[in-house]
Amino acid sequence: MTKYHELSASAYKNKKRVGRGIAAGGGKTAGRGTKGQKSRTGKKIRATFMGGQGPLVQRVPKMRGFKSLRVPAQVVYAQELTGAKQDNFGLYEAGLITMPYHAVKVINGKGDITFKGTLSVAGASKSVVEAIAKNGGKFVKTDVPLLPAKETKETPEAKKSPAKATKTTAKGAEK
Repeated sequence: MTKYHELSASAYKNKKRVGRGIAAGGGKTAGRGTKGQKSRTGKKIRATFMGGQGPLVQRVPKMRGFKSLRVPAQVVYAQELTGAKQDNFGLYEAGLITMPYHAVKVINGKGDITFKGTLSVAGASKSVVEAIAKNGGKFVKTDVPLLPAKETKETPEAKKSPAKATKTTAKGAEK
């Protein structure tokens, strides 16, 4: 009996040559069926095409009950800015935003802008950028800070004895 490791099978399979005559096995329609848009050569229809009807992926956001997954930026008024340097964490500590790991946009509210430090957030309105520059400060567009990685919790077994925590297979070999 042949053993599995003695088989002479190739890892690669030759591409089937279609459209080379009826006797070749993949001739005439070459496996595309008869007539229709999908049987023609050239540009193929996209995956979302629904025969000219409005595609589902474009209709869903217009449908009732749709809720966007996009998180809107947190808004801070420029008149509330204080200090020499402000970023997401400084605004969070001042209580102006609820979460330092989201996009923040500074916009113009009522009153004069007196901030003259460095503002480092994801966005600011044009009038705010001009007013800060006029006061002698500057605006630096930065990326939204990433959440710190969560620490993995060790199992109670691993805490007691590290030697027993190693995984073993059915044959007893360590991984």
